[in-house]
Amino acid sequence: MGRFYITTPIYYVNDAPHVGHAYTTVNADALARWHRLRGDETRFLTGTDEHGQKVADAAAKNGVSPQEWTDRTSARFREAWDALGISYDDFIRTTEPRHYETVQKFLGAIYDNGYIYKDVYRGLYCVSCEDYYTLESSDQGRCPIHGRALTEMEEENWFFRLSAFEDRLREHYESHPDFVTPETKRNEAASFIRGGLRDISITRTSIAWGVPVPWDEGHVFYVWYDALINYMTAIGYGRDGDEVATWWPFSHHLIGKEIIRFHCVWWPAMCMAAGLEPPHHVQVHGWLLMGGQKLSKTMAAEGAVKLTDIAPVTLTSEFGVDPVRYYLLRETSLGNDGEFSHEGITHRYNTDLANNLGNLMSRVATVVATKCAGVGPAPRADSELAPLARAAIADAVEAWDSFSPQGALESTWRLLSATNAYLEEHAPWKMAPGVDVEAVLGDALEVLRLAAVLATPAMPAVCAEIWRRIGLTGSPEDATVDVAATWGLYPGGLVVEKGEPLFPRIRIDA
Repeated sequence: MGRFYITTPIYYVNDAPHVGHAYTTVNADALARWHRLRGDETRFLTGTDEHGQKVADAAAKNGVSPQEWTDRTSARFREAWDALGISYDDFIRTTEPRHYETVQKFLGAIYDNGYIYKDVYRGLYCVSCEDYYTLESSDQGRCPIHGRALTEMEEENWFFRLSAFEDRLREHYESHPDFVTPETKRNEAASFIRGGLRDISITRTSIAWGVPVPWDEGHVFYVWYDALINYMTAIGYGRDGDEVATWWPFSHHLIGKEIIRFHCVWWPAMCMAAGLEPPHHVQVHGWLLMGGQKLSKTMAAEGAVKLTDIAPVTLTSEFGVDPVRYYLLRETSLGNDGEFSHEGITHRYNTDLANNLGNLMSRVATVVATKCAGVGPAPRADSELAPLARAAIADAVEAWDSFSPQGALESTWRLLSATNAYLEEHAPWKMAPGVDVEAVLGDALEVLRLAAVLATPAMPAVCAEIWRRIGLTGSPEDATVDVAATWGLYPGGLVVEKGEPLFPRIRIDA
């Protein structure tokens, strides 16, 4: 048994949760669930980022205080994650007293170590990014991400000596080739370092909504520095019950590619400056892109025209929770950009879920009822499906362990497809009751059991229901995968329930 500390970025509360947030969070949740199934001691952290100019502006626009605004919006993220079955262990808010304490102690350590100094910042700033740009790094004076005109700023700030860590960061990347994955994103982060690092401003005096700088009244920490330290707050840095030594060597940050510089350059340098090792691993994912989407009636009624307009609950109310989770995990390889569309969800639902998994469950339960008096037979040790199952198990385990939910689900569905073909070949519905039909059905029931184990990080509720319908007690999450993902463990002699279709087909209007 090992340890696994998985984090999402904490989400900015200037807006409501949307599908892009859900994509990151569902992937992190599936990975956390997998490691629990592995038997690893697991901690899964998410939360909300509640300081900065954007938040203060959003609060003012809505006629409330920043704290009232963050209370309201942070609750919406909790509600969204509850609706998606997100199994976080800790939900952090950067307005919590524990976070203030950790931020001040962490940055205080960097200050005491001589890596923070005072100077005047002059340059360009994007409120939407909460980030500074040089003219060279901007798009002709506009933000390269948001396309908005950058603001000229000049104020007295405290600076972090990022330049002092250029050589150490290069060495870390060279000696830790898997520090950032996939390789393309590792190369992108390394290129920032090779291009030379400039010291960066870490405080503001023009706003008050932030964590106060303990050694200089009137300054607050720039929101990005406050936000990054949440990963330390959650494991007790600088407070009673400090668990940094327990969890930090096993840390994995799951982030979008737009924040590579912060997590893969600034943050490891900050850790070094505080006297700590950098995070163990950063997994970068791409963006979900909207392309050629035909809006559903529900989405159209809400006026949704882009990804950030689509609330997760809009999708779950139409397709169900686990089908949405499956689509977000299955459609796109973690690390690449992917396309999100209503047609794509509908297609995955009807083909992978209704036609493949749902159809297999229905077929097997129906024939067990008619040929075996509703009692499921045991599988054969020498079934022709056994080697296919062993290969699928090995591939799925390797994929889950390698931060590839898509690959794990591909392997699992390959086995389901092979089993449906196996049923077509043997046609147990045409067989007379007896040993032969029991052999075929026992093999198929074992595949359903194995699929429930391998897919439970993606679809925990559906897999628990399959487990129940084939007569097993508890859920697939009750045993470790090393034990449960073994051919031949379905005991037979259990009552199998047909029930309603797991995935009623979605009608596609012409």
